[in-house]
Amino acid sequence: MKKFVFASVMAMAMISLVHAPALRAQDDTISIKDPSEYNAYQMASTQTDPKAKIAGLETFLQTYPQSVVKKAVLDLLIDTYQGIGDTDNELSAASRLLQADPSNTKAIFISVFIKKNQCQKTNDAQVCDDGATLARKGLATPQPAKTSNDDWKKLTGATFPVFHSMLALDSIIAKKDFKAGIDEYKQELMLYAPEDTTRGPGLFDTLLLAEAYAKTTPPDAPNAVWFYARALNFAPDSFKPVIEKKLDYWYKKYHGAMDGLSDVKTASAATLFPPGGAPAIKAAATPAEIAHGVVAGGNLTALNLGDKEFILANGNKEDADQLWAVMKDQVTPVPGVVIEASASVIKVAVSDDAKSAKTPDFVVNLKKPLDEKDIPAVGFEYKVPPATALVGTYDSYSQVPATATLAQTAQIVLRDGEIAPEKKKVAAPVHKPAAGHHTAAH
Repeated sequence: MKKFVFASVMAMAMISLVHAPALRAQDDTISIKDPSEYNAYQMASTQTDPKAKIAGLETFLQTYPQSVVKKAVLDLLIDTYQGIGDTDNELSAASRLLQADPSNTKAIFISVFIKKNQCQKTNDAQVCDDGATLARKGLATPQPAKTSNDDWKKLTGATFPVFHSMLALDSIIAKKDFKAGIDEYKQELMLYAPEDTTRGPGLFDTLLLAEAYAKTTPPDAPNAVWFYARALNFAPDSFKPVIEKKLDYWYKKYHGAMDGLSDVKTASAATLFPPGGAPAIKAAATPAEIAHGVVAGGNLTALNLGDKEFILANGNKEDADQLWAVMKDQVTPVPGVVIEASASVIKVAVSDDAKSAKTPDFVVNLKKPLDEKDIPAVGFEYKVPPATALVGTYDSYSQVPATATLAQTAQIVLRDGEIAPEKKKVAAPVHKPAAGHHTAAH
């Protein structure tokens, strides 16, 4: 009879910035009474060549499926498959170990860790869900009686962050629940020592937390900015350009300009979470506030057509009505792209957003029906005089709420429309000298 003590160390690299923590299996004392079984185990487990060791251990399990060292052999198989980078068989060994020992923390952790990588790489919902199920099981596993408090603290410190990270990925990828994903990432990051959030998986998931905030509906731009800035501060140089581009985009989108961004970078470098629970970033003026400022400034007759449409689309009712009082019954050219046309109505896209979405924001009801040959084709663009122009008289307007693809806009209706043909330049007459008249020589 002989005693054997088994321990293992996790050393597996994850994609991008993430690296796995070290994890030791619980020590067990195991005795094999059958000499033949003992010799078979000895021969397999002491092989120095990994492939020979794997072959020996797998054969041992087939020969002695109920061996007292079955769990130890599977544990050793996990380590050996890991050593040669055979992830698929490593996961298989971990799954078999879970069948023999459903609460085995190491097998749960390794299964979650591998499935987390697979979830990130493939976005396969079933893989993500399977990993999440095991992660919840890992978080619910009680402290074994033989494990000291210090060892349990080390074990949970290494595994619990990975479990929460797996749950975050499953929420975001499989369930499209960004809020739940954000909550899991925050729980994960709070488990790390401060310095561990500036490197490895803590830093990588800080970046994923920023991405999650950016993808909520509506986007949480201040928090996205904070965690992008935090990630940028500590990311390797090769990652910085991509992160900085996203940081700049969301900061300008929310704040309206780039001033003050350096203060956010400095503050986020000092602490993981924003003081007071929310980043102190001033929002840019809303479209309604901008519209009000223009109306309050007066001189509404001097506004160009784009500015008028912006105010009608985004201003409060008082501001929009004040501008409309100046516009109504006035004649104006309508430069834009034809979206739809008939003999009596021409619908055009004037603003850049409307052109991009191919949605008409101006509707011109014609004074006289057009002949079939004169109806403009979809895509034709009217200009302003002296080019060919579509002209009409302001009649009514209505605000059109925003959609998933188009910002709030206005639809403006004009009456008495007509097409003003292009005005050709007439050449100046050439004056010829009268007969018998000669230019004096100088």
